Order: sequence, then structure tokens, then C-alpha cells
Amino acid sequence: MALTGIEIFKKLPKTNCGECGVPTCLAFAMKLAAGQAELSACPYVSEEAKAALEEASAPPIRPLAIGTGDKALKIGGETVMFRHEKRFVNPTGIAVLVTDKMNEAEVDERLKKLNELKFERVGLTLQADLVALKGESGDPAQFESLVKKVKEKLDGKGMVLMSEDPKVLSAGAKACADRKPLLYAATKANADAMAGLAKEISAPLAVKGNSLDELAELTTKLTAAGLKDLVLDSGARTPKKLLEDQIIMRRAALMKKFRPLGFPTITFPCAMTNDPMKETLLASMLIAKYGGIVVLSDLEGHTLFPLLLERMNIYTDPQRPMATTEGIYEVGGPGENSPVLITSNFSLTYFIVSGEIEGSRIPSWLLVKDTEGLSVMTAWAAGKFGADVIAPFVKKCGIADKVKHRKLIIPGYAAVISGELEEELPDWQVMIGPREAGHIPAYIKMWKPE
Repeated sequence: MALTGIEIFKKLPKTNCGECGVPTCLAFAMKLAAGQAELSACPYVSEEAKAALEEASAPPIRPLAIGTGDKALKIGGETVMFRHEKRFVNPTGIAVLVTDKMNEAEVDERLKKLNELKFERVGLTLQADLVALKGESGDPAQFESLVKKVKEKLDGKGMVLMSEDPKVLSAGAKACADRKPLLYAATKANADAMAGLAKEISAPLAVKGNSLDELAELTTKLTAAGLKDLVLDSGARTPKKLLEDQIIMRRAALMKKFRPLGFPTITFPCAMTNDPMKETLLASMLIAKYGGIVVLSDLEGHTLFPLLLERMNIYTDPQRPMATTEGIYEVGGPGENSPVLITSNFSLTYFIVSGEIEGSRIPSWLLVKDTEGLSVMTAWAAGKFGADVIAPFVKKCGIADKVKHRKLIIPGYAAVISGELEEELPDWQVMIGPREAGHIPAYIKMWKPE
């Protein structure tokens, strides 16, 4: 059972130092009990107290990793029902299904898509994470052969091995034990054998039940046997039932501290429809509510990219806007007579503006002012993109040494600061650019440094 806030408070140092970010130890204890803080935030907690508080300080949904090295996929670790309450932690893993009944060309094509379908967005590389290998044939040797082939061709990504036959799964698992694959799945009928295999190769184990009650019974049995890294599949294969189960499991773990359901989940849109667009719609629902892994039947750029973008948006910390480093950016190899533009360091703003400048084919200097990740309008309203902060930046950044002219183009949304900025920068002519980034190419094509 999880400890209450008062029970946790009794084990804390009671210094009320505030170094944890909370004014008092009692308030910190309450947050710890609610899963809204981490014990490591307290610098003075004793080792004895750490051991005693381990259960209370652990995330309600256990975190685990699939795979090894830099490309290991981390799932779980969530502490809130809704993103705005704090943030979601580990993004949903997206997997592509490959079976041992597929011909070699089809397997190669799916692996190629998994390795090569990558998208650049606001400085991030977005791509799928896993391959799910299913032993449909029931032949251990055939499944082992598929696993070995995929292991050789996989670009370091994680693997999910799928079979409810322990012999088939064992053959594949032992062929890639060093990759720490996720084993799918332990059921009521095979739980003991699957538990033994997971222990043997030190791999996480997926657990499949025919209901949430059966699932909780299985996880209780497996954790008692010493298995901690579990992934849940409620067995639901209809949208309504699956969504209900996902929400119930999340609420039980977070709000009721019900440990038997306190694990990340794996879901199978690929098994719920033969329509690729409906499958994508189901996957989008599960990324939002609350799939740890989503397994797709295939990967196509026009359906994968929206899912990756949705995932990025949901798992971005709402309290910390994505920001670009302050400084001078060269777009297209600018020279001493090239235009100079300035914008905020909100990542989306930077990449849209720099993209439009690049599309204009007019080499330009782009000054990026640190506005704590706020957009131009928001930063101006917050006093972070005004003449009093822009002028010192322009003077100190070194742009004056890179250009002969003294013309600075500011965003049209910040036109109100132009007069004050010219007073702060008497050697510069402040020009008001377009309000929308899409109009930048036409604007700077009329550029004259004189």
C-alpha cells in the first residue's frame, strides 16, 4: 500500500528549507503522496528514509526500457491524468508489425520504412521506434530465423517479440536476448513459462488478460514471482472497450494507487481494422489516451507523420516552451550586404521564419532573441521582446561586425516598438517587416542595403 502524506511527512527531515521547490516539508509530502513530486528533490532525506519511502516515491506507473543503448525506448513513469496538470513523461512508442509468414521482400520493405521514414520538425527528428515480430507460423525455427534476420538489419531500434506459445517465443527471445526485447505475452494459461523466460533473459514482459480483473490477478502473481518490468494488454479489440480500459487502468494507478495496474500499456490498432485510415485514427486516440506502445500494421509517410506530430505536441512540457538558442543564425550564406531580421526564440517561430527566408533564396542574417520560448506577440506583451531588451542584444551580439549597412527588420506584430527601438539604436534604421512569416519572401526580395 502507498503511504499517506502524513506518513511520508514523518520520515522527512522537517527542515522546511524550500530547496525542493515547495515551501514546507508537509506540502512536499502531500505532493509526493499524490505522485506530483519526486523524492530526489529533497536534498536532506536520509538513506533510511529513502528506503522506507521507495514505494511512495515511485511513479504510479512503473517506468521501463525496451532495447539497449541510445535508442532504447522508455515508457511508463507517468504521474498525471492530464498533460496540463504537470506533463506527460515518456512518449508513446510506435511499432510496425512484421510476421514470420511474410515473404522476404515484404519484411525488407517494412524494415526499410522503419529505418528511413524520418521527419524534421522544429529541430527534432521524428520517427517510429520499434518493430513487433509475430510468430504466426507456430514454428520456433521459423520465428527464430525471422528474429535473427531483423536483428541484423535493424538500425538499433527496440524489438517486441509476439507469441503466446512459450516454445516459439523462447526461440526468438534467445536469438536477441542482448537487445532486451519486450516479450508478448503472458496469459493465464502460460504465465509460469513466460515468467521463467523473462527472468532467464532479463527482459520486460507483456501481460494479456481477458478482463481487467484477470489482468490484475496476473500482474499480482508475476510481481510476487519477482518480475517488475511489466506491460499491460487488457485484451480489448474494439475502440469503445479499449478506450474504457485505457482510462480505467490509468485512473486506478494514479488516483487509487492500485499497483497491479500501475504499468504502461501496449495496444494493437493493427488488429482492430483492415482500413489504414481507421487504423491511423485509432492510433491517434491511443497516443492521447494513454497507450505506452501502439502497434501499426505498416508505416506510410502520410499517416505516420501526423501521429508523430501529435505525439510530439502531447509530450512537450506545457510549462516549458520549446526554444532555440539565442544568437545570430546564417540562412543561405549571407554577406555584408544581406538583410538582418530579428525574431523570438520560440522554436516554431524560428523554424517557420528561417524556412521562409530560405525559400526566398535571399541570403540573410536572422537574429534570435531569448524570450524564454515565447512567440513574438506573447513575448512583447510579457516585456521580453521590447526595445529595452532588443537594443542591448543587437549591440552585443556582433551583427554590426558582419554587415556594412545598419538596417534591422522587426516582425510586423512588434511594429509598436519601432520608434523606441530607433531611439535605443540611433545608428540603425528599424524597418517593419510583415506580420505573417509567409510574406517574408516577397518582402526581402525588395531588399536594398543602401
